[in-house]
Amino acid sequence: MTLQTPFRHYNCLMIDDESDLAQMTQEYFQMFGVSMACEETIAGGLSFLENNRVDILLLDINLAGESGFTMCKKIREKWDIPILFVSARQSDDDVLIALNIGGDDYIKKPYSLSVLLAKVNVILKRLSRKESAEEKKGQKQEELSLWEDKLSVCYRGREIPLKAKEFALLKCLYEHRGSIVTKEKIFERVWGDAFYSDGTLNVHIRKLREKLEENPNEPKLIKTVWGTGYILEYGK
Repeated sequence: MTLQTPFRHYNCLMIDDESDLAQMTQEYFQMFGVSMACEETIAGGLSFLENNRVDILLLDINLAGESGFTMCKKIREKWDIPILFVSARQSDDDVLIALNIGGDDYIKKPYSLSVLLAKVNVILKRLSRKESAEEKKGQKQEELSLWEDKLSVCYRGREIPLKAKEFALLKCLYEHRGSIVTKEKIFERVWGDAFYSDGTLNVHIRKLREKLEENPNEPKLIKTVWGTGYILEYGK
């Protein structure tokens, strides 16, 4: 049985009370870079899932008087992870039950380690593509684009109209994003006067934050550098 370290990431968790078979599978998978943990009971499996990240579950049906079907139902109430039933039970009825209650595949024992690993790798690749697509979607939603002809900005997937000075101020910060822009430089670029009022600048910064920030009182995009100026924390 694998000792648990809270919130570690495993590619697979195998729940099977045939400890020798589980250990052999674990060792084989790890030879090919697929991390695996093993548990023998439903209680142990549920506890493990609570305390670790698991990509795929390999689940036996007969578990020392307990049913893998029961565990599958419990898991589906809380987690959305691929479940592959691995069982010596051969009937079509068992296969249909497993798939109908939330199983993603059914592998009959005795199984080929190489075939089981191939099935797991297919799912891992699919999960990897899904995570990559979600990351790209999130990045796209965070994109900030300035549309000068419309005096507006597109940020987090929505178009936000700005007033002329607000747009000029944001453009100044955007052109120097990732770097501190002094108040004097902002005054020269936006108002054409290095000795303009701090109050006016503060009002325009506040208006931009109200339009762009999730919480204007705790800005993450337009940050103040006290006594110096402002910085637009948006990567080039």
